Amino acid sequence: MTTLVDRYRDRLPLAAGDRVVSLGEGSTPLLHADFLSRELGIDVWLKLESANPTGSFKDRGMTVAVSRALAEGARAVVCASTGNTAASAAAYAARAGMTAAILLPQGAVALGKLAQARAAGARLLEVRGSFDQALRGAQALAASGGLTLVNSLNPDRIEGQKTAAFEIVEELGRAPDVLALPYGGGGNTRAYARGFAEWDAGMPRVLAGAAARRGETLASAIRIVDPAHRAEAEAAVRDSGGTVVALTDDEIVAAWRSLAEREGVFCEPASAAGLAALQKLGASGTAVVVVTGHGLKDPDAVSRTAAPVVEVDADPDSIAAGLA
Repeated sequence: MTTLVDRYRDRLPLAAGDRVVSLGEGSTPLLHADFLSRELGIDVWLKLESANPTGSFKDRGMTVAVSRALAEGARAVVCASTGNTAASAAAYAARAGMTAAILLPQGAVALGKLAQARAAGARLLEVRGSFDQALRGAQALAASGGLTLVNSLNPDRIEGQKTAAFEIVEELGRAPDVLALPYGGGGNTRAYARGFAEWDAGMPRVLAGAAARRGETLASAIRIVDPAHRAEAEAAVRDSGGTVVALTDDEIVAAWRSLAEREGVFCEPASAAGLAALQKLGASGTAVVVVTGHGLKDPDAVSRTAAPVVEVDADPDSIAAGLA
């Protein structure tokens, strides 16, 4: 197996002798979106980061952050999370033989992500407060010694995540005209900007889809009131000629349904925010939409937003009536 670090070690902060903690992350599909291309009148591609081992883009940064923590002698990692970081940190810590301590904002983590972290043996603590409060707690715990913070405030996370931009350029043969992605904490936006800059392929216009009501959105992965990377991420967006696009939950859900019903791509609602931004503003040329997390991360979203199951008897007439 060729790991992400194997492919790009010369561009990552790992020494030759460091043990690489890997689950086979990276090399995710870049899928042409036939229906969306026709609908929007441009060439649309989907970067399926949902195909990473724990089902989200977080694995790119976590392989580097946990490998670096191991090389530096850490025996435990800590993070605050709305879910995807928790699942990734738990899995990579388990792979490394380390303990993962995870602070979760109370009642704000989707079931699929919580199940992943629990299954991997992480120590889960539900904080009576918001994600931002949980993050401050994780930072204080790391500062007290003995644990390495593996939120995206850890620069090794950004280093790993920038490799998605490398892959896009390699697949397309150039940078796209537009990059559309969700905007929660801003770390991924910052990472893509760094990746395109380091590859010297030109910077696409960035459309960063954010929930208009950050603290209340149904898109739990981007339910972050105070983005940790706001200044850097929004500067990167402005410098690209792009914009931060405020989205209603209805717009996010409509994009989520388009991905599943028209392209067969099942993602969690937050992962459709990039497409929602592209649909709202439009674009020209070639656009890459980053799909950040798998739909099984948030199975409850399906019951809230999809058509109900129809109950029928096991006979042809009843089945035909149910299909009408």
